[in-house]
Amino acid sequence: MESRTAPPGISLGPMRLATWNVNSIGARLPRLLEWLEDSQPDVLCLQETKITDDAFPTLPISALGYEIESNGDGRWNGVAILSRVGFDDVTRGLPNAPGFPDVGSPQESRAIGATCAGLRVWSVYVPNGREVASEHYDYKLRWLTALNATVAAELPGHARFVVTGDFNIAPTDADVWDPAVFAGSTHVTEPERSAYRSLLGLGLVDLEARPLKGDHPFTYWDYRAGSFHKGMGMRIDLVLASRSVSDSVTDAYVDREARKGKGPSDHAPVVVDLTD
Repeated sequence: MESRTAPPGISLGPMRLATWNVNSIGARLPRLLEWLEDSQPDVLCLQETKITDDAFPTLPISALGYEIESNGDGRWNGVAILSRVGFDDVTRGLPNAPGFPDVGSPQESRAIGATCAGLRVWSVYVPNGREVASEHYDYKLRWLTALNATVAAELPGHARFVVTGDFNIAPTDADVWDPAVFAGSTHVTEPERSAYRSLLGLGLVDLEARPLKGDHPFTYWDYRAGSFHKGMGMRIDLVLASRSVSDSVTDAYVDREARKGKGPSDHAPVVVDLTD
């Protein structure tokens, strides 16, 4: 694959954008390489890479024509963007949130932004939150506030803008297999959903992908209790895009085939095809 580059703000034409929480790039590398060859995304946002930047498996991915920018610090978290259309203006972490998380404390490796052939892309891995009212839940809400500040600062300067990844938020009750099961737990609380709606209020559109099977475009299924085969999933991997990007979508789908087989991630990729 020949890498294409363009000046900032200049689009090279049709583009395939994808996002995938791989749940450890070390464990999932063979599947990732196979998926890249089969699906041919121009830009792929990864989450939960669980690897340091120095240890990122650059060579086999580069051999497929991709440049790599990553933000990872070890066993937990970690995000990356793979691009075969070049990079400009790479940003690691959320830059428009002074004092977050605390003065003198480094941010966790949960966000990376870059401009790829005129498309400003953020790959994000929103904190899980663990339990409502816990310190982890509070951190999640503060992290979402910081994300909102970053998007608010950047969006006016980028007509083509996307923030995508594992949001660990099910936007509505229709985005979980059984709302009663999730009552009182994270991912579905009003503060989390309000943070999601705040991002839409800045001018972003939720590009809800079509399911390749069934009625629900779920993107995550727990490894336990045969959740995938029973359809017990959630839609928590989202693609939020500016109106100009939304208007150029020709297709968007959840590639649930990537969730099958031996040793998959518990998330499926979301793929979005864009015109010029």
